[in-house]
Amino acid sequence: MILLLDIGNTHVHLGVADARAVRRQGQMPTADLTHARGLDQIRRFVGSRSVTGLAWCSVVPKASRGLERRLRRLWPVPAIELTHRTVRGIRIRYPRPETIGPDRLANALAATHHYGAPSVVIDFGTAVTFDVTNAQSCYVGGIIAPGLAMMTDYLHDRTALLPRIHIRETRAVIGKSSEQAMRIGALHGYRGMIRELLGRLRTELKHPRLPVLATGGYARLICRGLPEVTRVEDRLTLEGLRLLWTSHHQPPRS
Repeated sequence: MILLLDIGNTHVHLGVADARAVRRQGQMPTADLTHARGLDQIRRFVGSRSVTGLAWCSVVPKASRGLERRLRRLWPVPAIELTHRTVRGIRIRYPRPETIGPDRLANALAATHHYGAPSVVIDFGTAVTFDVTNAQSCYVGGIIAPGLAMMTDYLHDRTALLPRIHIRETRAVIGKSSEQAMRIGALHGYRGMIRELLGRLRTELKHPRLPVLATGGYARLICRGLPEVTRVEDRLTLEGLRLLWTSHHQPPRS
């Protein structure tokens, strides 16, 4: 099995995969990765499975520094990190490719492989990101906006009276409490932002039936009210890492 790690700002998303698919996923706090307990959590996640390879990407250099060395003490197997230099299956048409978050390249790779090009991926993480692959299977850029939790937490942190809220579905349009008003603004307002940005991307790419994939923590909640989204794929980034591995370790054809 291949061990996959997507190291984000808040969580490390873990996966184990074979040549066909990601078979299991989990997560742990990114902060734990710099401590011994982080490796213990990864070891428990893997369990008794035999690890034959490692593939990872990271947007937190501090957390991933020395990661390959530490992991290969546990599993002395081939390893690869997804970067703009190692990615295969898409090309990059971007002024400074080294500045692209590798998780965004993993998402674009998986979306293009399974849904074709052009395509768009929306990743609902700490920030919400849109990543665009054009008709020539080139990653051409995207959009970054504040994440849903970031927006609501900011309102709580910067005001004296607004509470911290739990984000959940609401059908109301006029709030009858501060909590409900914030929930309406977060959900309906956020969906409006996503819908507007997707409309502009469809126009820009001249593709009215543009495949749109969503992933990340709030993807299922937000996309319930967005028929413009083709599919929610919880394992999209991990699938991109799996595809990276297979593209570098395909058995020779007879």
